[in-house]
Amino acid sequence: MEVRAKKSLGQHFLTDQRVAENIVAALEPQAVGDVLEIGPGTGVLTGRLLAREDLSPKMIEIDPESVEYLLGHFPGIGGRLVEGDFLKLDPRLLFAGDYRVIGNFPYNISSQIFFRILDEREHIPEVVCMVQKEVAERIAEKPGSRTYGILSVLLQAWYDIEYLFTVGSGAFSPPPKVQSAVIRLRRNSRTELGVDEGRFRQVVKTAFNQRRKTLRNALKPLLSPETPTTDPVFGLRAENLGVEDFVRLAKTL
Repeated sequence: MEVRAKKSLGQHFLTDQRVAENIVAALEPQAVGDVLEIGPGTGVLTGRLLAREDLSPKMIEIDPESVEYLLGHFPGIGGRLVEGDFLKLDPRLLFAGDYRVIGNFPYNISSQIFFRILDEREHIPEVVCMVQKEVAERIAEKPGSRTYGILSVLLQAWYDIEYLFTVGSGAFSPPPKVQSAVIRLRRNSRTELGVDEGRFRQVVKTAFNQRRKTLRNALKPLLSPETPTTDPVFGLRAENLGVEDFVRLAKTL
């Protein structure tokens, strides 16, 4: 059978075997063998994951047609494939401990996937994924760039991020209208922020929602009359602040 790519699911199936090989190879052998592949589609990564003796992979796929295809083409996938939505998944039903994440993330929900990974960060030491190139650049970017944004700060607070390589549209069927890129996230040594995380996220999002304004103006909805704004940081824009700057700002507010 042939799987039809569905626009509603943001599906663009990877067909370039070399790219697939490089993605799986980026998932380094470590003590933790459990891996979750998000959206295996037609299984170009799946077969390679099943072939690695150091890994114990499981897959979650929302598309019933892809599930049927995978079950028919990969005999070793029995018991490893779950039909469902990663955004609604309780990982404790699949893994007793830590697990790594790999996948060609659907572009239309990649940000939502990253926020879900943030929620699970204490159990996810590593992520290797392909996303839209623009999103990959934003996530891996350092302060001072126009592409640096909310996801950059929130993910870099907990992960070290590497931009690995760019993938052209010809590596997919159907070809997307944009380029793609593979990035790797590895959990850093941070155990806490030292400030309420909800407040931290609120400050980051509010600051970037009006990124052209200085923080003194962008953060007005969060300022009280007693909030001291003489710190030079309030004269900067959100894109100029690193993670530690935002932590300090959240403490001030």
